[in-house]
Amino acid sequence: MAERVGNVSRSRYEQLVAEARELVEQVARAQFGLGDRALEIEPMRAVGGSTARGGDDLFTVEESLQMFADDIGVALSTVEDWRWVASRWPTGKRRSGVSFTVHKILASIPDEAERWVAIEDAPFNPRRNRKQWTTDGAKRLVGQQVDRPVTVEEKVRAVRDLTRDDEVAVAVTASLLSRPETAALLPAAERVRVVQELTRDDEVATRVTSRLLQRPRVAREAMRDDDTRFTVNRAQFDNSEQVKEKVRERMPAVRRIEHTIEYLDLVGSCHSYVATLGRLVPRMRGQEFTDDERATLRRGISKVRGAADWLEAALESGRFTLDEQLAQLLRGE
Repeated sequence: MAERVGNVSRSRYEQLVAEARELVEQVARAQFGLGDRALEIEPMRAVGGSTARGGDDLFTVEESLQMFADDIGVALSTVEDWRWVASRWPTGKRRSGVSFTVHKILASIPDEAERWVAIEDAPFNPRRNRKQWTTDGAKRLVGQQVDRPVTVEEKVRAVRDLTRDDEVAVAVTASLLSRPETAALLPAAERVRVVQELTRDDEVATRVTSRLLQRPRVAREAMRDDDTRFTVNRAQFDNSEQVKEKVRERMPAVRRIEHTIEYLDLVGSCHSYVATLGRLVPRMRGQEFTDDERATLRRGISKVRGAADWLEAALESGRFTLDEQLAQLLRGE
C-alpha cells in the first residue's frame, strides 16, 4: 500500500476521509431536510396540477417551487431533485452514512420494498476490502452507466454512449479498423458481417472486390465457388458485350464485318455438317447399333432437325430469337 495519497500521508488521508464522511452525512441531512420542506409546500401528486390556497391566488406546482427556490437562492431543478428524492425515501427508510447522491440513484428503483432492501445491502468495494456504497456501485445496481467502467460490457456501453454522434462514430470506427491486431481478434463471421456493412455502397464494393481479387490466393479460393465463378464469367461476358456495342456505335462498319463473319460461320457450319455426314454415314455400312445407341442418335437428329427448322424460320421471318421450347430441345431436356 502506498505511503502517501496525493500530498498527505496515509494516516492523514484516513483522518480526512473520516472528517469528510461526517460532512457528507451533514450535507445529506440538509438536502433531505430541504426536500422535506419542498414536499410540505408541494406534496407529490400522481398528476401535476394546481391547488387553491384558500383565496383568490392560484399557484401551479412549478410556480410554488420556483418561489421557494428563489427565496433560498438555489436553482429550481435543485429543489425538484431534493423534493423527489425525499419523496422516495421517507424519514424512517433513509440510511445513515449513505450519501444523498446514492439515495438519489437508488430512488429510481420502482418497487418500494425492493428499494428498502437494496440500500441495506451495499456492494463489496475491493479497494476498501469491505461492503461500501459508492456512486458506481449504486449505478450498477440500477443499470445506469458508471463513471469508471470496469467490465467489458460497461466499457462497451460507455463507448456506445460516447459515439452517438455520427462524426465521432466515424472517426472512432476508422481508428479501430486501422488496428490489425484488433480486427484479428474478431471471429471470422463477425469480420465478414462488418465488411458487408461497409460495402453496401456499390462503388465501395467495386473497389474492395477489385483489390481483393488482385490477391492470387483470394482469387483462387473465390473461384472455387460455383456461384461466384458463374457471376464473374457472366460479368465478363456482359462487359465484353458493352464494349462491342460501344464500338459498333462509333464504327458502323464493325457491325457489317461481324455480319459477314457470322454469315460465313453459318454457311460453314452447314457445309461442315453435310460433309461430316457424307464421310461418316457410308462407313456405318454393316455395323450393328444397340438400342441405346439408336436412341442417342435419334435424339441428336431431333436436335439437328429442330435447329435447322429454327434457322430456316428465322431467315423467313427475320426473328432470330431462341424460344424456350427450342432451348430445352437443344439442351436435351
